[in-house]
Amino acid sequence: MAHPLFERHRATLDAALEAIRVRGYWSAYSEMPSPKVYGETAMQDGKAAIDALRGQEFLLDMPGRIGAVASERSPYGVELSISYPECDPQALIDAGLAAMPAWQKVGADGRTGICLEALQRINQRSFEIAHAVMMTTGQGWMMAFQAGGPHAQDRGLEALAYAWREMSFVPNEALWEKPQGKNPPLTMRKHFEIVGRGVALVIGCGTFPTWNTYPGLFAALATGNAVIVKPHENAILPAAISVRIIREVLAENGIDPNLVTLAVTSDRKTTQALAVNPAVKSVDFTGSNAFGEWLKEHCRQAQVYAELAGVNNVIIESTDDYKGMLKNLAFTLALYSGQMCTTTQAIIVPADGIETDEGHKSFDQIGADLGAALDGLLAKPEIATAVLGAIQSSDTLARLADAAALGEVVVASRKIEHAEYPMAEVRTPIILKCDAADEGAYMQERFGPISFLVRVQNSTAAVALSERLVHEHGALTVGLYSTQPEVVEAVTAATCRAKVALSINLTSAVYVNQSAAFSDYHATGGNPAATTCYADAAFVASRFRVVQRRYHV
Repeated sequence: MAHPLFERHRATLDAALEAIRVRGYWSAYSEMPSPKVYGETAMQDGKAAIDALRGQEFLLDMPGRIGAVASERSPYGVELSISYPECDPQALIDAGLAAMPAWQKVGADGRTGICLEALQRINQRSFEIAHAVMMTTGQGWMMAFQAGGPHAQDRGLEALAYAWREMSFVPNEALWEKPQGKNPPLTMRKHFEIVGRGVALVIGCGTFPTWNTYPGLFAALATGNAVIVKPHENAILPAAISVRIIREVLAENGIDPNLVTLAVTSDRKTTQALAVNPAVKSVDFTGSNAFGEWLKEHCRQAQVYAELAGVNNVIIESTDDYKGMLKNLAFTLALYSGQMCTTTQAIIVPADGIETDEGHKSFDQIGADLGAALDGLLAKPEIATAVLGAIQSSDTLARLADAAALGEVVVASRKIEHAEYPMAEVRTPIILKCDAADEGAYMQERFGPISFLVRVQNSTAAVALSERLVHEHGALTVGLYSTQPEVVEAVTAATCRAKVALSINLTSAVYVNQSAAFSDYHATGGNPAATTCYADAAFVASRFRVVQRRYHV
């Protein structure tokens, strides 16, 4: 008999499995913050829950407590002052290892069912988590709800579906019979156990603390591993709420909750020591190239699933919807102030300009018109603050302040006052012009609302530069605007060689920096921007091992 929670959530799992097979639109969790879906008082209750935590200790009964950490500073200027238990990393590892044998005995269906239940409970707390995401990352409310809530949950479910699919290919047992001619056949009974590799370390990022955490967390957990979640020091709360919910579900089902723990620290050396611990067998990480490369070099005992930095780019060769293109690009650059791993940084345009449905447009005219599109999008402060959110890190603010020296300014960044949060650091994007030869300016990631209009000789040079950027520096997204089939074909071939996702002629309400669970493969693991993909079989298959036993019948 399958585990009761597996049976309870089987319909959701079956739908997720079908979704990853056909890759069409499907979502398990409503992305609209509707009272009809989440409850009439969900908005007020979620905000009240976060407000009640301010200035308090976040309670998590975990082993090896050695102190408390209160490091979060809200980009909206709201005083949080929430303290979290700091625990001895070895105590968390030992507790996780001790909890793993009972977790293994639950079986693949039991682990999957319990994870499905945890995701449903997390979904029910979407408003609370969304307020936590907003206050710690600076995302606007709607993005915080969607990307921090249902979209993140969908990504967790997607990874869980892949994990179940791979585990389901392994039978519990088999009868092995080898014919022996006139003699009786050789007969053996064989049993196969799915065993987690060890402790999984999931290192969260400061901008998307649930979206980039749930895939690794649930992939590792479902495949039989203990999980230690190490959140970014400025975005602890969303991870802490999620971990507490999972621990509650584990305890309700007779599993030691210390199977999943939270490692809170602002000391990089502590994180590094945890990552190289011999018991840690997988590391999920989203963040800077520097730390990601350190993990890849030093975590020889573990499989590293890393999403790093890259230089995302768009080629503009021609378009039959000039206004639609500009509007789409403007929103892409403005969304969450460019603080997304998929945001376009380099916009590559031929020096002689492009042909459009409005006639020929020069290189300089494209820059001016893109600036006008940005100004139009952000003209109303209430819309601007909702789209831009707030700048998450002081490093990004400093980077933005220094960016004007990198090229000729087409659109200057400006500060916008937030009506509700007067201390919020809200900034509009800066766009600079430069030549392809000015590689020191645009040929490295400038995280935040910083983009370059890069002048190249012609469309052939544009394709070559785009491919080189991906090969040498990595990218998660490439975009193309072209009405010429031969150009589309050339860029398609280039992105296949460079192993990066391509979006062609986006002019409506789909943007190059958006990625839909169950349909879009987020990253490929095939260029320097990432070693993995959200999600595919490779994201889960190496997180467990099959151990067999056999005997004669």
